[in-house]
Amino acid sequence: MKLFKEYINKISLIQKATFVELEKCFRPTQLKKNEFFVREGAYAQQIGFLKKGIIRAFFLNQEGKEYNKQFFVGPSIIGAYTSLLTKKPNRIAQQALTDCELLVANFRQIEALYDQYHDLERLGRKIAEHYFLEKEEKELEMALLDADQRYLLMRERFPTIESIIPQYYIASYLAISPTQLSRIRKKLNQS
Repeated sequence: MKLFKEYINKISLIQKATFVELEKCFRPTQLKKNEFFVREGAYAQQIGFLKKGIIRAFFLNQEGKEYNKQFFVGPSIIGAYTSLLTKKPNRIAQQALTDCELLVANFRQIEALYDQYHDLERLGRKIAEHYFLEKEEKELEMALLDADQRYLLMRERFPTIESIIPQYYIASYLAISPTQLSRIRKKLNQS
């Protein structure tokens, strides 16, 4: 719980009494490589703190082609936010790319604490704001940057990921083909 407390306090300081109540909501769990935190079509119930490991958020188009929307590298907050907030079926699956260690809580339990612990409600808002800004930034990058620039940004954000996960996941995240990714990597390594 120490890592979790340090992580959330960097986002927004919460009182000791608030953390005691928040801590009661979470339980440790593990995901093995390829297991899902939440599947497409499921009604999301949980939010998680990824202590260690890598999880991808992805969706399938009508032809069944995968698109990797995001990578979560521990420490990080994970969850199917749209499904949690709208109470509708999830559209973006979250799957472990490595063995993962997590703390998991029922989202409704945490939400119920908001009225009593305003510092916790502020933390929830700041996390939502962070993910909104991250989403907008990625949309701008996809529209305004070329594949080489997007690849370099991805390496900056996730410096260890390339040696851990398959290249086709990275290519999908960058919206390029694996062949194009290979060419970019070769060109940059020659520079």
